[in-house]
Amino acid sequence: MPAYSKNQETIARLTPEQFRVTQQNATERPFQNAFWDHEEPGIYVDVVSGEPLFSSLDKFESGCGWPSFTKPLASENVEERVDSSHGMVRTEVRSSHADSHLGHVFEDGPRAQGGLRYCINSAALRFIPLEELESEGYGEYKKLFEDTGKE
Repeated sequence: MPAYSKNQETIARLTPEQFRVTQQNATERPFQNAFWDHEEPGIYVDVVSGEPLFSSLDKFESGCGWPSFTKPLASENVEERVDSSHGMVRTEVRSSHADSHLGHVFEDGPRAQGGLRYCINSAALRFIPLEELESEGYGEYKKLFEDTGKE
C-alpha cells in the first residue's frame, strides 16, 4: 500500500478553493462544483494525499448540490469527527492520512444501501477514471467495476 501523506509541496499546488476546503474547513457552493453531477466510472481520491476515498459505484443523486456517496471506498482512509460549528452538531468527514476536510455525513441516504449520505466537497477530490486506474497506481480497484459489469 502506498504511503499517503500531506506535505508542503502538495499543499502549495492546491487551487485557492481546494486550499479553503481541505485546509480551512470551508464548503464550496452547491451545484457549482466539479463532481456534483459527475457520472463517469472511477474512483475519487484525496486531492492532497491521493488516498482512495470514494467510488462512482457508491455515488448517488441526492439533490443537495454536492457529490453524495453511500459509503467510503476504503474506510481506513476516512475519519468522522463531531463538528459543532455554525450553531449545529454534524459529523465531519476528513481523510485519515492528509487530514483534509472532505465534507459531512448525514443519515438521510438511501435506506437500502445503509442510510448514509457522505456529502463531499468536489474541491477535496481528484477523480481517477476507470481506464486510468492502472496507470495512476490504483489498479487494485479495477476489480470492483469488473464485478458489476460496468467496465
